[in-house]
Amino acid sequence: MINNNHPITPPLELIYQWVKEVCPEYGKGVHLIEEHVATQAARWGADQELDACCEWMAKRFGEESHAMGLLRAARRPNSLSLKERSIALIDKIQANEEMWQTDELDVVRRAIESLPD
Repeated sequence: MINNNHPITPPLELIYQWVKEVCPEYGKGVHLIEEHVATQAARWGADQELDACCEWMAKRFGEESHAMGLLRAARRPNSLSLKERSIALIDKIQANEEMWQTDELDVVRRAIESLPD
């Protein structure tokens, strides 16, 4: 079954419309194979576009662009677990050491890393 919680999941009505455009005599409803292929194609296309946008941002603003990370996180919010996102955030905070006490963040990091995924 398709993960309909993914941010890129075409509605069944749209998939049915696409199938009818190719095969007007098609019956009612959408079968699992059509749903799967349409969903995977939509996700692939969206991922290609996101990669192209991030590549453009990297060329324009540098490989380590903070905006690029924000864009990817905003457009694919389910790609990292809460634990992974928290650790990535601590990495960003620690990169700006004058604002934070590294030893304090190390305590938070160890607590997060000890949690199961």
